[in-house]
Amino acid sequence: MSASTAPPPPKFSGVSATPTKFPSSKPTLLLPSKNCKSLTRCELKSLDNNKWTVDCVSGTGGDPIHIILKPPATTPLGMTSLDSAVKTSKRVCLFYCAEMKALAERIAAESDAIELRGITWRTFEDGFPNLFISNAHGIRGQHVAFLASFSSPGVIFEQLSVIYALPKLFVSSFTLVLPFFPTGTSERMEEEGDVATAFTLARILSNIPISKGGPTSLVIFDIHALQERFYFGDNILPCFESAIPLLLKRLQQLPDSDNISIAFPDDGAWKRFHKQLQHFPTIICAKVREGDQRIVRLKEGEPNGRHVVIVDDLVQSGGTLIECQVKLSRKPKHNSWQIKLCSYSTCRIFSFFFHTDLVILSFSPWYFDLHM
Repeated sequence: MSASTAPPPPKFSGVSATPTKFPSSKPTLLLPSKNCKSLTRCELKSLDNNKWTVDCVSGTGGDPIHIILKPPATTPLGMTSLDSAVKTSKRVCLFYCAEMKALAERIAAESDAIELRGITWRTFEDGFPNLFISNAHGIRGQHVAFLASFSSPGVIFEQLSVIYALPKLFVSSFTLVLPFFPTGTSERMEEEGDVATAFTLARILSNIPISKGGPTSLVIFDIHALQERFYFGDNILPCFESAIPLLLKRLQQLPDSDNISIAFPDDGAWKRFHKQLQHFPTIICAKVREGDQRIVRLKEGEPNGRHVVIVDDLVQSGGTLIECQVKLSRKPKHNSWQIKLCSYSTCRIFSFFFHTDLVILSFSPWYFDLHM
């Protein structure tokens, strides 16, 4: 580097730096020695990042004078990129309830950025929860998520206790993953006195404490009615995801994918999913009341000769699926009626479903099972 482009030389207390002309291409300084009768010739070895390194070349009157300004330590290129990747990657500490342990382990196995964290789920003698969050100090400043399952009223309180505690441990952000919103079907009043418990649960979740990073993010899959988004308050950010893209991927893998029709067991299922499945031929059933019974009738579409997939967001007892299957597979009096039936639901609640004629594609949750 030439002297004309170099930054100004550093100043040293007690000495005056006087430039001189020596046969060298590098900037040179003359520093007076202690007796001021001779000069010490020094060359500037480095100008990197305006950090000067001065190395003494010759001197008189004993030991040479060493004046060194060290530049910042250099880091290998590989280490720099690795450190940058570690800083920019988002690591998540994933907590989970007891019944979601297997699913949480499967999720963590898919990414090195997810670290499983444990909670001790115990009860006192009176039956109330006795809970402990392991290594609570270790999650400070971390992104934290909790995988919940409100499968029954008895487990909701203990999980809410943990959900309310985690954001207050000085975490960077908090995400609640609740694949199934259990009170979603009770979202409206049909007569005075009905209690819309979907709104009640939404209010409870809306009061989760705010973390250091802001409001809690709530992830729900295929909630029963999209308007339930407005049941939540401003202290929580509901994110409604759908498993229908996974269903589409599964249907494309079937050998008769070009012969598939989508059947909706009622108008509610059609309103909820028909836009996501609009490129398939559609069959719509309807529930009508005859006396004290509600039966399923074919409202629209032609199932004859098709591979029919019944799609709904929720299966509880399986009764609607059976009635829909019976109606779709019933042969007309004068026609040969041949169809293949299977069913898909994002969430299933039934424990036992003895019906061997209907294949059930279920999402329970976040992954597909095939049940006969």
